[in-house]
Amino acid sequence: MSHPLRVWTPDDADYPYRLQSCPDKPNPLYVRGNVPPAGGHVVAIVGTRKPTERGKELTETFVRELHERLDDLIIVSGGAYGIDIAAHRAALKYGVPTIMVLAHGLDRIYPSQHRPEAEASMENGGVVSEYEVGTEPFAANFLQRNRIIAGMADAVVIVESREKGGSLCTAQRAFEYDRALFAFPGRPNDLSARGCNELIRKGYAQLIDGAEDLIRTMGWKTKQEKAGGIQTSLIGLMDDLTPAQQTLLTQLDAAEEGLHINVLVQQSGMEYGEVSSELTMLELQGLVRSLPGGIYRFVR
Repeated sequence: MSHPLRVWTPDDADYPYRLQSCPDKPNPLYVRGNVPPAGGHVVAIVGTRKPTERGKELTETFVRELHERLDDLIIVSGGAYGIDIAAHRAALKYGVPTIMVLAHGLDRIYPSQHRPEAEASMENGGVVSEYEVGTEPFAANFLQRNRIIAGMADAVVIVESREKGGSLCTAQRAFEYDRALFAFPGRPNDLSARGCNELIRKGYAQLIDGAEDLIRTMGWKTKQEKAGGIQTSLIGLMDDLTPAQQTLLTQLDAAEEGLHINVLVQQSGMEYGEVSSELTMLELQGLVRSLPGGIYRFVR
């Protein structure tokens, strides 16, 4: 592979900050490619390895709609057959950075048929794995890999899933990590929809039928809203705030799409508990909104 192998540990600045909050985060993380910066809107899209034509069409349409509405979109998936590779191919088609999370060493691509997509993703995204070079794609590795897909994302979307499968493992991890979880519904008698329907029925996943549902739930601003929006100034807001609250609000004001609490802790130099407490007070005052996945945003 033309891109050199890099090794990231949780102490490195390049280590994905969304993974930092996961108690079982990979250490180290092996990387090839041009992985985008930590910001942006990171959406994981996963599903069955045996999708219907409807599922593949849904995946491409969903990625296209997200691309049309959002800046700094990043698509994450597992590089597997089915919905995974459909998500990567759609991202590559529309020029969206995409990250493949693999279940083996980065000296190979499995399945080998997906090497062209993996090579293309390294130009605008990358491939990552917790497994050192030489590690075979053992079956157990794939379930373990799924936690990284969930941990790297702001939102996890299940397009199609049977009653059992790896995508449901990813959904479980998303729920455990407090990531926003979404699923496309299907007809009750469709085998490929039973997993999604069950996630929705039990209240684990929110039902969506397109990008607008996800964007609205996540509280993300679209390109169109940014172009015509009116920004709220900090002038006049600071007088009634504590110094710690002023620091946090200033940080959030500079990050239009919000910041993860771990980033706020790192940038402010305050303890995690203090940052959490002050964010709660700011939220009660209507100045800050908490979003799924530990993200906080200034209410403009």
